[in-house]
Amino acid sequence: MDVLAAALRWLTSPENYAGPSGISTRLVEHVQISVQPLLLAALVAIPVGMWIGHRRRFEFLVISLGNIGRALPSFGILAIFFVLTFSWPGDLGYWAIFFAMFFLAIPPILTNTYVGIKGVDPDTVEAARGMGLGERDVLLRLELPLAVPLIIAGMRTAAVQVVATATLGAVTSWGGLGRFIVDGFAVQDNVQILGGAILVALLAIVTEMAFGRLQRALAPRVSSEGRRAGGAGEEVSERAAQGVPV
Repeated sequence: MDVLAAALRWLTSPENYAGPSGISTRLVEHVQISVQPLLLAALVAIPVGMWIGHRRRFEFLVISLGNIGRALPSFGILAIFFVLTFSWPGDLGYWAIFFAMFFLAIPPILTNTYVGIKGVDPDTVEAARGMGLGERDVLLRLELPLAVPLIIAGMRTAAVQVVATATLGAVTSWGGLGRFIVDGFAVQDNVQILGGAILVALLAIVTEMAFGRLQRALAPRVSSEGRRAGGAGEEVSERAAQGVPV
């Protein structure tokens, strides 16, 4: 309890928020290295998932990629990219953690996008085609809006994973909140270690809550059961991420 009390004092001490190694700076670095690869992963995975879900092609590839993404150790991926990007320009370790987080975020976003598009009622799709809508309009005006909750659920899963795993960036000499944990271990400062861990946990919780609210806000209200669509979508997304048929 003494360590926890000391960690709380460390977190609330104004001097720990100032300077290039302060909490404010490390928080900005952590958000930066989380948001950038997440956005790039979304730009890549969402269009690919939409195309696969609409065309019903390469479905096995999506499930396999999701399974492989869960099986690969994040630290191993980080180590590989650290070796490959060691001589690249810029801050040491930045590109390693960037690409590691990018590949970590791809599987849940791709899988959920594919499942969301594919899960649209086939009769509704055929009715839209019968009304004269082209394939592009069917995808963008019908399937995509109905799939949005599942897509956001995939980004929600990816975002929490990235925020938590980006802590490893400190191992490759990058900054972020993980810097407090790594530096704390180096000098055997348990207060700093616990403080850094609390900060990472709080950021992950805030990320989870923010995407949860976004998912509920974007869920289509098409019936009296509309509010329950988000919960059902999360269950389907979890089954899809595990390779279970939906």
